[in-house]
Amino acid sequence: MSTAPASPPAIPELFSNEVADRLTEHHITCLAAGSVGSVRIRRFFDPAQCHEIMHALETCEMGSYDEVLVQPRIAKLGPVAYDFYGDGKLREEYWEYAARSARARSTLLAGGDPMALAAAEVARAWGDEVRPATSDGRDMFAGIIREINNGARMHFDEVIREFAGVLDQAPIAQIAFNCHLSVPSAGGEAVAFRRRWRPGDEQRRDGYGYERSLVEGEPAAVMRADLGDAVFFDPRNYHLVEPVEGDGRRVTLSFFIGVTGRGPLCLWS
Repeated sequence: MSTAPASPPAIPELFSNEVADRLTEHHITCLAAGSVGSVRIRRFFDPAQCHEIMHALETCEMGSYDEVLVQPRIAKLGPVAYDFYGDGKLREEYWEYAARSARARSTLLAGGDPMALAAAEVARAWGDEVRPATSDGRDMFAGIIREINNGARMHFDEVIREFAGVLDQAPIAQIAFNCHLSVPSAGGEAVAFRRRWRPGDEQRRDGYGYERSLVEGEPAAVMRADLGDAVFFDPRNYHLVEPVEGDGRRVTLSFFIGVTGRGPLCLWS
């Protein structure tokens, strides 16, 4: 009696959205391994803490990304490597801006720094030290606060490709962290696609980003967040932010997490 050949087992997509009440080492390793699309941690910050930070921000002067390159304008507190990279290193203005921004952020939460709270929770989950990434032996800034209401174009973030040699220790994986300090009534979702940069993509660059048609048909992780939620994903995948709809603002505390070849994690923006 003949039998038909067995069908091969289905290959899992490995790009789901995970939701949990507390961050764990497993979440970080799954993101680093590429076996999950995103992780959302509910109430990473208490809503009351978010309201306190937002109230304190009213007295802070916000800068923005380079408005020649990044449109629509994205307001932010704190420097990013993107704006200060040249000749294979970070310009001196980066360090001056970092010091001013760290001082401004240092009292936003009950006289303390919300970045310290976030880093401590990541360290607890990882079970090892979390420290700033370094460049030429100097601690880099981590923990920008930014407001993205008009959306952000599709792009990727990969420090070893975009800013070769800036980090003293190149990470083997990169994870994005965004804790939502203010959320709109609708819109503002981050969307990550299971698609990374390829050399031919440069032919379809759109300003600082890329044409969305590059990811047509690719699996997508749509990241919706409530107040105080933290969202983690791999920013080496193409990703974007949808424009805010209706009332409210989209404000996040954001930084990158580098998984290195040794135990500690490193952080930068």
